[in-house]
Amino acid sequence: MAIKLSIDPKLMKPRLNYAARTPGEAAVTKALEEFIARRRQKRLLDLVGELTWQPYGYKAERGRH
Repeated sequence: MAIKLSIDPKLMKPRLNYAARTPGEAAVTKALEEFIARRRQKRLLDLVGELTWQPYGYKAERGRH
């Protein structure tokens, strides 16, 4: 999908320190990928404390057969 972006040159210049051969399009794509990954991680962290753990007693289950 083609999108016209106006990105502040002050933001694009430092990226050269991290990926000198990466064109601007790839830098934006990578930024979006990292943004999505961090949002997914945040959703998982938000679940901490909401899920309950019930240990499975496999030894007790042996005698039921």
